[in-house]
Amino acid sequence: MSPLLRRARKKAGERVVTLIGKPGCHLCDDAREVVARVCAEAGAAWEEKDITRDEELHRAYWEQIPVVLVDGEQHTFWKVDPGRLRRALEG
Repeated sequence: MSPLLRRARKKAGERVVTLIGKPGCHLCDDAREVVARVCAEAGAAWEEKDITRDEELHRAYWEQIPVVLVDGEQHTFWKVDPGRLRRALEG
């Protein structure tokens, strides 16, 4: 493949958003609402992971929760901007 060729952009329906947080976290509750709404509008799948149940996630993100990943890459932390997440899902 030529280094000048770009990978095809994924459609929103092919993207996966991961919300990393923990129970009892009000910022995580706020982020969950934004992620659920934006993903529903865009047709993207989303999942939630609890850092209290995963030692590796806890080590990586405990100071940043809630953390949002798009296709496994960190997108944001603490506060989720719906417009920015929507743009990320659009490609």
